[in-house]
Amino acid sequence: MPTGAPNRVEVAVVMRREPVSGPMSRWQSWRWLLADVLTGEALAALDLPAAAGPLPLEPAAGERVERDQTDQASHWLYPGLALELHPDDLEGYYLNLSSPQPCCWVMWRPDEAVLPDGAPAPLPQIATLSYHDAGRWLDAQERVEQVPAPAAVIAWLAAYVESRYRPEPKRRQRPASFQSLADRFGNPVSISTGERRRRGGDAA
Repeated sequence: MPTGAPNRVEVAVVMRREPVSGPMSRWQSWRWLLADVLTGEALAALDLPAAAGPLPLEPAAGERVERDQTDQASHWLYPGLALELHPDDLEGYYLNLSSPQPCCWVMWRPDEAVLPDGAPAPLPQIATLSYHDAGRWLDAQERVEQVPAPAAVIAWLAAYVESRYRPEPKRRQRPASFQSLADRFGNPVSISTGERRRRGGDAA
């Protein structure tokens, strides 16, 4: 894993612009998708300039970012983001690690700036490894996409979580036979096992 603070790793986000096909192309010619999150050796190999981006990647950088020469897709790099781990979000990281494929999530918004060809550009805001972060952003109607996390990132996250997270033990539920009874208004009720007395006393 890259050197630096144990709870922070610098990353760059790769966004893919591709043409829209089918009926939707009548209203939208292009769309943006999250293509990759680069870190470690893949990020260092790019030898990025001082500019903040977006930077064109053609041919695309990274093993998982490949360009299809037939679809006119292009890839754009956004450096300057980071994956940060916080001790108060251990459960969110644990849930991510427990999934079949741990992911990186990126929240991005449309940007007022445009690319050199005049097309609108996206603007990645933040990247996370927390299941809870991604859920909160989605609840807020933000644009959130995910890609599989690199193996080195998964190992880094797993080491962080294993050294700190202790799942709360499940509380044993009280058996139904020991639960108090209540009426429809929530008031406690009791059941008598003795003989019911007749009104007016016993018969002669």
